[in-house]
Amino acid sequence: MRVVHAWRARCTAEVPLTNRRTVNVFPPSANAIFWVAIAAMGGTVLATPVVLIAWARSPYATGQNDPPEQPVKFDHRHHVTDNAIDCEYCHTEVRRSRFGGIPATSTCMGCHAQIWTASPELEPVRRSAFEGTPIHWNRVHAMPDFVFFDHSAHVNNGVTCVTCHGHVERMPQVYQVEPLTMRWCLDCHRNEEHQRGRSLTHCTTCHR
Repeated sequence: MRVVHAWRARCTAEVPLTNRRTVNVFPPSANAIFWVAIAAMGGTVLATPVVLIAWARSPYATGQNDPPEQPVKFDHRHHVTDNAIDCEYCHTEVRRSRFGGIPATSTCMGCHAQIWTASPELEPVRRSAFEGTPIHWNRVHAMPDFVFFDHSAHVNNGVTCVTCHGHVERMPQVYQVEPLTMRWCLDCHRNEEHQRGRSLTHCTTCHR
């Protein structure tokens, strides 16, 4: 028993501080690394929404100035500038519908049954008119599903085609000129609101 007690006393005896070894789990640079990491995390949290907003307003996200490929090469310069065809001759629904509308190929054949009748570029137009199947054009100006936009409300109140679509009569291939973002729309609505004296910036004007 004396041996056991002696062994316990030796094990539990307090070791003098001068004989203790200090073990550093982390290197001296750990504090600096820690604060750099905290700063990086904070910067990321602050920068992420800024980067996302900037990206959402960039031409890469809005499709601005990027003409999509179309199944038929339609040159507005030739039709509008050279032949003086009015916008509403083809886009007949702009004054009475939410949508500007794409003309049926029978409208195209009103002229092209007599001119450029053998043009290979117009083969899809002729086939569409004869078979009664529409041409699937690629959309240029696309609004999100949660946005209510009415062409007739704008055109009938004096908003010209150029305001939103730019000078299409100068385009060999149509592309989106304006960003069509909420901020861009509101800038115009505020100006019209001031002139007309009625609310055009209420949420339900565009979101219904």
